[in-house]
Amino acid sequence: MKSKSRRVTKELWFGLIRRPQWGRAALVRSEYGTSLLELAIVLPFLLLLVLGAIDFGRAYYLSIEVANAARAGVQYGVRNPSDFVGMQNAATSDAPDVPGLTATPAWGCECSDGTNSVLGCSSPPACAGNPVDFVEVTTSATYAPIIPWPGGPLSIPMSGRAKMRTDQ
Repeated sequence: MKSKSRRVTKELWFGLIRRPQWGRAALVRSEYGTSLLELAIVLPFLLLLVLGAIDFGRAYYLSIEVANAARAGVQYGVRNPSDFVGMQNAATSDAPDVPGLTATPAWGCECSDGTNSVLGCSSPPACAGNPVDFVEVTTSATYAPIIPWPGGPLSIPMSGRAKMRTDQ
């Protein structure tokens, strides 16, 4: 016959004795702190993943805004090719939430196949056909990540460029 002290030691070693409603007794180990420990191990990785996704989303949004600002400046410039200040204002007002956005407009002429472009059209380019006028706006801004990632850049330059031909 086994002693009572030996049985108590086994119960403490294997856990609590639980008796289900429909059958035999089962030994169950206590797992009260396991979930908290798993959460403490996984939570830093999840936070890094979420912050990385937010940073990537912000950078992608900024690149879209910079490209769209260049398109807005060019659309204004097609109607008013000699109004450089208006093109800059159209580009910067299209992206008011982009800090430090700069727009550089240009006007010129090029061959109808897109080669031999000349800024300002002081002398038309040498082409087989008739030269056509164009308007071009280049925009740029700098993106700074929320968190300086190890091994990553502290700032990322973003740029956009749009070019359209005019009827003049």
